[in-house]
Amino acid sequence: MRNLFCGPNLKLTSIKEADVEAIEKWFNDIAFLRYYDMLPAFPQNQKDVKQMLEEFSDSFVKYIFAIRENDSEDIIGIIGFDDIIWSNGVATVFIGIGDERYTGKGLGKEALSLLLDFGFNELNFYRIQLNVIAYNEGAIKLYENAGFQKEGTYRKFINRDGERYDMLLYGLLREEWNNL
Repeated sequence: MRNLFCGPNLKLTSIKEADVEAIEKWFNDIAFLRYYDMLPAFPQNQKDVKQMLEEFSDSFVKYIFAIRENDSEDIIGIIGFDDIIWSNGVATVFIGIGDERYTGKGLGKEALSLLLDFGFNELNFYRIQLNVIAYNEGAIKLYENAGFQKEGTYRKFINRDGERYDMLLYGLLREEWNNL
């Protein structure tokens, strides 16, 4: 039987207490936050990060995983699902590689592929969707290469430094995933 959460270079695991320090560092990195989320980039302390992780742990409609290199136990990012609507088989995916040493190496693609496989084949989702800010060109390339289709635009949705940016909506259906 295959290991759903392990790829050639990395694995998805639960988040451990020891990971909180690294995640807190990322959630205090304004550049990371401005690519990771559409909300204002408020730095978060360890208590805030622990509260966020507890919300995932206590929820039936969202899950979060640590992204780790196979060769180490160090966390390099986070990935997961939120806004799950079980009756419709729909979930929203998120990903953030927080450790800059690991960006641009294809690890986001591998992590996303592992999560999509889990979502479609284990959780039985029919549709996985996401939103991304138009200036996040690296993420857009990642999502499109993973098979996501652009489905819409919230025009001038995000305000950053006095400029307005579109928020792009993407979706991937199970049959599209199976045909990749």
